[in-house]
Amino acid sequence: MNLPTFNLAGKIALVTGGSKGIGFGMAQALGHHDATVVISSRGTEEGERAVLQLREENIDAHYISCDVTKKSQVEDLVSQIVDRFGSLDILVNNAGLNIRKPLIEIEESDWDTVLEVNLKGIFLVGQTCAKQMIKQSYGKIINISSILGTIGMPFQTSYAASKGGINQMTKVWAEELAAYNITVNAIGPGYIKTPMTGDWLSDPERLQKIIDSAMIKRIGEISDLVGPVVFLASDTSAYVTGQILNVDGGWTAR
Repeated sequence: MNLPTFNLAGKIALVTGGSKGIGFGMAQALGHHDATVVISSRGTEEGERAVLQLREENIDAHYISCDVTKKSQVEDLVSQIVDRFGSLDILVNNAGLNIRKPLIEIEESDWDTVLEVNLKGIFLVGQTCAKQMIKQSYGKIINISSILGTIGMPFQTSYAASKGGINQMTKVWAEELAAYNITVNAIGPGYIKTPMTGDWLSDPERLQKIIDSAMIKRIGEISDLVGPVVFLASDTSAYVTGQILNVDGGWTAR
């Protein structure tokens, strides 16, 4: 019996929002398992700086600027990857943002901004990558959700709505794409130390409440996501699809 491995040599991976935070950590993880990694973001300077750091770690890394809310830019992104590397095997569909406000203070523009990036962006990138993966009869799509796609929390109306949508899209895509040897799963991080959560976690009282809510009494680190993303990107997960893997210290298991 030939057992599958976690090695990703020869695989081409795209990580959207890959210049910092969770996206950068996942790009590192895939690169250290020998994938060729393309990161995309809207901030060219940040993206190019991230690629230089990855290359210093002997990762075959590349940057392409893309606004995931613009269909033409997403199509150009995928076209550039395929033209240069010949395939697109792994998608980490990560680009996202958050605007935290109480329900009665959310502006229509706040709602539109979060849903456009977190839901429309995930949809556009997933759709475009799926078209290429269908041609290849192979692909791994990993959507980045959140525990807030499963549970409720104050000040998270638009963010939770977007992540719940991601969870449902993941299940639908898994059903549609299984016949093409494409698996679709999502990772739902709990609270992870990143630039996006830094201010939110700086309140000692709030931080303690978050820690108390998890079975494992600490805040998550980006390193906690390495195993899940490599597993779902590799052929060791060939029989896993349509799943939401919450990486949250046990929060959602209570």
